[in-house]
Amino acid sequence: MFETIDHIGLAVTDIAEAVALYQSQFGMQEWEIIELPERHMRVAITTIGTSMVELIAPTAPEAAFAKYLAEKGPGMHHIAYQVADITAALATLKAQGLRLVDEVPRPGLHGTLVAFVHPKATLGTLIELVQHV
Repeated sequence: MFETIDHIGLAVTDIAEAVALYQSQFGMQEWEIIELPERHMRVAITTIGTSMVELIAPTAPEAAFAKYLAEKGPGMHHIAYQVADITAALATLKAQGLRLVDEVPRPGLHGTLVAFVHPKATLGTLIELVQHV
């Protein structure tokens, strides 16, 4: 089902601070900053090989992960796997009885389709499925 790791999502409180850390300590200089006011979040993305690191920071308490960040602090939020057919992947997972956050895909960054599998169904890890279209 999974083709490759698409990205690892890290929840942070401050994008500028997190990007500065990755630039100065790890030499990761090239970042794309994306403002998502409709989702109450700011995202910074960089590529390592064929995968990405995605830093996500809430811009308001209404952000979907703001409560997670407040309770658990900064750190790994999710791992995203690329799939060829997200609709088929979701149908398979649902048929296997896995709890889904999204039963239908929704628009993601860079023209992708995304859906999440609930962490209670996956040993505590929030899994994102990503289909590049």
